[in-house]
Amino acid sequence: MNPKISFKDVSRTFDVAGRPIFKALDRFSLDIEDGEFITVVGPSGCGKSTAMNIAAGLLQPSSGQVVVDGVEVKGPGPERGVIFQQYALFPWLTVRENVEFGLRLQNIPKQKRREIADHFIDLVGLKDFAHALPKMLSGGMKQRCAIARAYAVNPKILLMDEPFGALDALTRVQLQDQLLQTWSKERRTVMFITHDVDEAVYLANRVVVMAARPGRLDRIIDVGLPYPRTEEIRLSPEFATLRNEVWRAVYHPAAAA
Repeated sequence: MNPKISFKDVSRTFDVAGRPIFKALDRFSLDIEDGEFITVVGPSGCGKSTAMNIAAGLLQPSSGQVVVDGVEVKGPGPERGVIFQQYALFPWLTVRENVEFGLRLQNIPKQKRREIADHFIDLVGLKDFAHALPKMLSGGMKQRCAIARAYAVNPKILLMDEPFGALDALTRVQLQDQLLQTWSKERRTVMFITHDVDEAVYLANRVVVMAARPGRLDRIIDVGLPYPRTEEIRLSPEFATLRNEVWRAVYHPAAAA
């Protein structure tokens, strides 16, 4: 069975005035299976976001390729939903109108748009705020709206670049649980970039650890913790052991080797 997403020896060099300045990715290879939740961690500047942007079709690799469902990625596509740390909501549209936006671009009829939008608004816990403008929402609520909007257009894959990075610790934990609840119902394939080791372990089936620049795959750590993930799991010795393993791999790679 072919993987859902396959990075095949992907390298990316950034140029200025036609001259190569630095290599962000160096022969990065990774297979992500259908329905899998992958988190990607590593030191700052190791190419995590570059890899995700190439998978999203927002950047082109200097060499190698990313393949989704057997087709090489050449640009953005509706089968890949992208969520960034910045919410990117339209401030003049309500929550429902923001969630409906992609559906309007797909020429979905009005009543069907409403049904789909309301389903995902309810799924992320914003049912009582469907008519609210973004300025009336907290940071966590804005990010829930962004997640609902991404889900509404029915992507097969969610690419998430530190979506909770700007949130306070309590809101971050709440949205981690919310995201896992949504994922457990929808089972989309998720590639989730984070700097937070606890977040990486708590969410993932597997944690992908990248080495420092130039970015390359260092190791993959399987997370054998059961779903649904709970506070008891977060506080368990098994979680602590995995967290410490990932921490050492990211911040003390020589000792973890």
